[in-house]
Amino acid sequence: MVTVSTLYALAQQPPTPTRVRGTVESVDGDTLAVKSRSGEDVKLHMAGNMVVLGLTKIALSDIKVGSFIGTTTVPGPDGTPKAVEVHVFPENMRGTGEGSRPYDLKPNSSMTNATVAQSVVSNDGHTLLVKYKDGEKKVEVAPDTPVVTYVPGDKADLKAGAKVIAFMKKLPDGSLETDRVSVGRDGLTPPM
Repeated sequence: MVTVSTLYALAQQPPTPTRVRGTVESVDGDTLAVKSRSGEDVKLHMAGNMVVLGLTKIALSDIKVGSFIGTTTVPGPDGTPKAVEVHVFPENMRGTGEGSRPYDLKPNSSMTNATVAQSVVSNDGHTLLVKYKDGEKKVEVAPDTPVVTYVPGDKADLKAGAKVIAFMKKLPDGSLETDRVSVGRDGLTPPM
């Protein structure tokens, strides 16, 4: 009975977040201090092999057939996935996280990383047919949906006030570490 109640208690705990979205407060040596979007102060140890990627706005028309993209979607009123954001991967990141899975940006959201197989333009935006190794999905992208792409970045981009999404993991001592940070350029808030 104790085992069952312990397992039940563990199952009821919220999952440990795997990313923090927010604003850089400071960088002190290998410590990145971020104020999360929800107001928490998060201190992250920056791994020695940390990768920093910049994010910059691009036009919806820059998404071409053959582009490898990631998109956060939520179900529309008719069930069709509606894009909340789209990010275009550079060619050297093709295949990153390929597939479709639940995502933590919004309630009922999913992340799909896939290749654009078809793009249909209409008065209401674009409908993209994306294909990944285990399936395909049609995604509606409104004209006002944020569209970004990755550009080279480095640790110097992590300045106070910069908007970031940092991927993190909990270390055995309970502290948090990041080995990948995406930072918005020119005041951009990473939309994913």
